Amino acid sequence: MTRTRKPKMHEWRSYDPVAAAYDRIKAPLFTLPARDLVAMLGLPPGGLALDIGTGTGVAALPALKAVGSEGVVVGLDPSLEMLRLAQGKGVSQLVAGEVPGLPFPDGTFDGMLANFVLSHFTRYETALFDMVRVLRPGGKLGVTAWGTSQSKFSQVWRDIAESFVSKDLLRDAVRQAIPWEEWFSDPVHLREALQDAGLISLYVGRREYRVTMSVADYLSNRENSMKARFMRQMLDEAQWEQFRERVTAEFRSRFRDPSEYTNDAYLSVGIKPYA
Repeated sequence: MTRTRKPKMHEWRSYDPVAAAYDRIKAPLFTLPARDLVAMLGLPPGGLALDIGTGTGVAALPALKAVGSEGVVVGLDPSLEMLRLAQGKGVSQLVAGEVPGLPFPDGTFDGMLANFVLSHFTRYETALFDMVRVLRPGGKLGVTAWGTSQSKFSQVWRDIAESFVSKDLLRDAVRQAIPWEEWFSDPVHLREALQDAGLISLYVGRREYRVTMSVADYLSNRENSMKARFMRQMLDEAQWEQFRERVTAEFRSRFRDPSEYTNDAYLSVGIKPYA
């Protein structure tokens, strides 16, 4: 297939252009795992917590409820548009930043969350060490990672996408943006990464989350995925619209509206030792 323009890597990987759509469609998919993670973390009332990759505040909001009016939750994210939306929801303590390079002293936080974030780091080992560095001894780090379940909806969308852009090219693009997504879908790898970072008393558990979504919202969600954003820069406007029309027609002919599917995720919590 002939491609008419090259992808601009710095554009399609940025969350700024898709922040509003992400908040409306994608953020709700992260909400239940975030609430479960906060409950597992057991943040102390009046505590100080850090939400890594806070996005639009999905995990920061239940964390704020957990620490109460005397506590503080800091949300950190590289996307200014994501932070702006989080602020509008009531997450007032926000930092534009990345990991590694956390701008906090050692042993600052009682608890820390990283909700579906580990897969995004170029070197997750370095990122985890920096996160553990700013956690106080006895403090807890909680992380989530998607499992391997694949719905029939994702398979149909992927098959159509691969008829427009090659499977290998799409796979490589996703690995650039989310290099460890497949790796952390294995709970053994998740446990080993947290152990290697120095955490103890680890818990790793699998949970399933049932999602009900209209066809329009499902396709909008997929259009904001890394694959679709990469495709949009690979294809010219006519090809992109052709793809959208084909996938919409296929979904409306094959699936009920709204439809249900299940996501599986791994939730893990570990403690920073005192010595």
